[in-house]
Amino acid sequence: MDNAQTSLREATVSRDTLETQITVSVCLDGSGKAEFDTGLPFLEHMLDQIARHGMIDFNIKANGDLHIDAHHTVEDIGITLGQALAKAVGDRRGILRYGHAYVPLDEALSRVVIDFSGRPSLHYDVPFTRASVGDFDVDLFAEFFHGLVNHAHLTLHIDNLKGENSHHQAETVFKAFGRALRMAVSADERAPSAMPSTKGVL
Repeated sequence: MDNAQTSLREATVSRDTLETQITVSVCLDGSGKAEFDTGLPFLEHMLDQIARHGMIDFNIKANGDLHIDAHHTVEDIGITLGQALAKAVGDRRGILRYGHAYVPLDEALSRVVIDFSGRPSLHYDVPFTRASVGDFDVDLFAEFFHGLVNHAHLTLHIDNLKGENSHHQAETVFKAFGRALRMAVSADERAPSAMPSTKGVL
């Protein structure tokens, strides 16, 4: 991946609808720095886990119809982040492609497995023990990941294996996603310019 060796893999994407106006910047070769302005502090806390554990720099700004509820904003952040990830990764040549992680937090344990397959597919099994954390509806995390997967063109398996505290369940999911993402987009030093598929395309 000669291009990745000489320049940062980064992208900025804006998405404007009648419901939300969102801009996402990502740098896959970052240091885990993140800036957020979304009006959704618990979501920002979770996105910060992706940045810190994925060693990806984020700048995410969102203006959404939060006077209705958070659904449109959360889903559209996922969509826009997915678009930015796809743009930053490029044609996927020279990356490991696959990533996985198990992450515990006290009693909670989650597993995330990623394949930059080019085929959007989400398999999400997170049996939250509560419907909300503070005033954030945890059902919206599924909407976030659906949006991200569909627009980053990922195969993504997310399983919360254990957990009693909903905050811990969510945090282990996002930390594991960050770790798995970091692995998947890492350069394959043994095949730096190869397409990681026998098809020759992803």
